[in-house]
Amino acid sequence: MQLNRNLLVRKLDPPQTWNPMVENHLRATEFYHVSKIGVIRGFHPLLAALVERWRLETHTFVLPVDEVTVTLEDVAHIFGLPINGEPVSGWTNSSSDFVQSQSMAIFGREPVLSGNSKSYIKLGWVRRIRDGEPLDTEESIRKYVKCQIFCMLGSTLFADKSTAYAHAKYLPLLREFERIHTYSWGSACLAHLYRALYRASRYDTKEMDVPLNLLFVWVWERMLCIAPIPRHTLPPAEIPVAMRWSHSEWTTSWLAKTVARFRHDIDYMQEGYDVQIICDSLSGGRTKE
Repeated sequence: MQLNRNLLVRKLDPPQTWNPMVENHLRATEFYHVSKIGVIRGFHPLLAALVERWRLETHTFVLPVDEVTVTLEDVAHIFGLPINGEPVSGWTNSSSDFVQSQSMAIFGREPVLSGNSKSYIKLGWVRRIRDGEPLDTEESIRKYVKCQIFCMLGSTLFADKSTAYAHAKYLPLLREFERIHTYSWGSACLAHLYRALYRASRYDTKEMDVPLNLLFVWVWERMLCIAPIPRHTLPPAEIPVAMRWSHSEWTTSWLAKTVARFRHDIDYMQEGYDVQIICDSLSGGRTKE
């Protein structure tokens, strides 16, 4: 008999709205698509049922009909992020001098930090800087876009449990505007998801800091029997696929589902019908053979 876990879904922030004047610059950085995604609500009974199926040894969800996992191609389709290029890596320096100097280089002023960790910068402070840019020069537009990207990193790609702060270690990757698009942000996002699922699979974990938009959209696109609404009622799929699930209306019966009900739905999946592949959504919704 399985015990129910009260695995909480962290609060999802409102979408990162941005000024249309910077669209071309966002496109140049490869963050345009992920910036278009709206509000996607999480649902903890579904999350708890999914985590029970996660296997640490293989990084897969073990289903009655197959073993499946989120792939780099899925990240590219759902978020529209680059999956090729340089690794998102660097020297993690938590010193006050490092954080101050990087913040001055990106934002032009000293940062407002988390009270618990001096390596985390408050996203609300970054948004205020972004929204205060006049966008009347190339420098101002680039600063705006860097602020937008940093907020996306902290609230969507590499979110922690608060979603209110982002780690300063990402700032060096934003210093050279022309190089932002060269990094494999999608690969780093997928690695963050795998690490979060590893931590969540431990029974003493009470909350997930996983990229929930990525995980929920992946599940709903692939597992038709546990989606909140029929996939055919959604707008046609286009990159980013996540956008067609934003602001979707959930049925009362789906919201009433418990962890036990989701377990039942997963246990009775039908091969070739209930599990699909995401790229089929982009090419007419063909089912997996």
